[in-house]
Amino acid sequence: MSPQPTVLIVDDEKHTREGLRCLLENDYDVYVAAEVAGAMNVLEHEQIDVLLTDLRLGNENGMTLIDRTLKMPRAPICIMMTAYGTIDVAVEAMKRGAYDFVTKPLNLDKVEMLIARAVRSRKLEQENRALREQVDERYGLENIWGDSAALHEVLDTIRQVAPSSANVLIEGESGTGKELAAHALHNLSRRNKAKFVTVHCAALSPQLLESELFGHEKGAFTGAHERRIGRFEQANGGTIFLDEVAEIDPSTQVKLLRVISEERAFERVGGNQTLRAEVRLIAATNKNLAQLVREGKFRDDLFFRLNVVRITMPPLRERKEDIPILVRGFLRHFCKVNEKPLLDLTSDAIDALLTYDWPGNVRELRTAIEHGVVMATGPKITLRDLPTAVRQAASVMSPRGISPAEAFRQKASPLDLHETERKLIMQALAATNGNVTAAAKKLGISRRTLHRKINEMNLGKAPAKTTDASGSKD
Repeated sequence: MSPQPTVLIVDDEKHTREGLRCLLENDYDVYVAAEVAGAMNVLEHEQIDVLLTDLRLGNENGMTLIDRTLKMPRAPICIMMTAYGTIDVAVEAMKRGAYDFVTKPLNLDKVEMLIARAVRSRKLEQENRALREQVDERYGLENIWGDSAALHEVLDTIRQVAPSSANVLIEGESGTGKELAAHALHNLSRRNKAKFVTVHCAALSPQLLESELFGHEKGAFTGAHERRIGRFEQANGGTIFLDEVAEIDPSTQVKLLRVISEERAFERVGGNQTLRAEVRLIAATNKNLAQLVREGKFRDDLFFRLNVVRITMPPLRERKEDIPILVRGFLRHFCKVNEKPLLDLTSDAIDALLTYDWPGNVRELRTAIEHGVVMATGPKITLRDLPTAVRQAASVMSPRGISPAEAFRQKASPLDLHETERKLIMQALAATNGNVTAAAKKLGISRRTLHRKINEMNLGKAPAKTTDASGSKD
């Protein structure tokens, strides 16, 4: 059952507060406050959908409350109540971001209608934001997990380069997260409202790749029964991502060079009309393009066009200190998907994860944790629950007979997954300005669970679920 929308009523007249509470409480989760301080206390600790405030709050001003409210993350929709219903007051309230206003004495039918309309508007905003966050969650920097120096260098480069229009070449072994980096570059750029178009170059023959990139005219070749718009046209104004760019054949390289030069020109296969596309190009490869240029297998002029900024994704074996953070994230995801309680790992399982060199990098680790979650029969993933290749790594010991996990602990940060959970909770609270409801949603846990964990981990006093008479919810 989805929770009721929340309404905060702010009025210094008790009978007005209570009258509106009685009017609305069957359809809404209603909070009340008598002054600005009480209202802010509620707003800081609860996710409010609609704020209904009087203009006059004793010696205070409802305009001030609206100003402060609209500066908050996920600000509620604000509606002004006033007995001073002049056009000037209404215009000023709307200028400051108020959704609408009602005059006193209140027409209760109008109040109900206005709040219902505001809630519908709020729901639409939330749905649009959720769609955006789904993209950000999958492809934003938040999903490139880790705290190693090597990864921080990559993330800093992405943040710096993303707002520009420079072409970017992402190098790295398979499974290191090149496509995630490409999506993050797009999402943090000024082009993020336009399309992000991906072309997997290694999966297509030369003829099909040319048609995929530039499109074709009807009858251009056998099977071309109608005109096809290519990926560059589709990405116009946005970003095109060429994965495994080293696999592009020499003839297509020439045409690609033309479309990413100042000319920005190309023709569809079988066509003679010159087209232009304004796109940002991000290319990725698991090969050394500079070496291929030296060997004559890749055009040097194309390489220089692609290699305006180079980002190298580090292999997982070179940032093993990130494994606990990655493991915790994957555990949370796969336990939820498989409807299991959040699992932990035994020491020997951690030893194996840290010993193994992960030739498939983060992608292989993700698969290994999914395997462990599926195979586990108890509260912890054991060594026998991990894939065979990872289990075999457990037999490797350090020269002094110290387990890999213990050796790692001695030279790096702790591997305690509970400490990682603590950091995740702190990050979520920081990202939501201490809003427990929003932080719990971000973490994928209930508000009650988050309150318990905050108290268990001594992260500071959790906000109370109810407030006093100045901002009460009975």
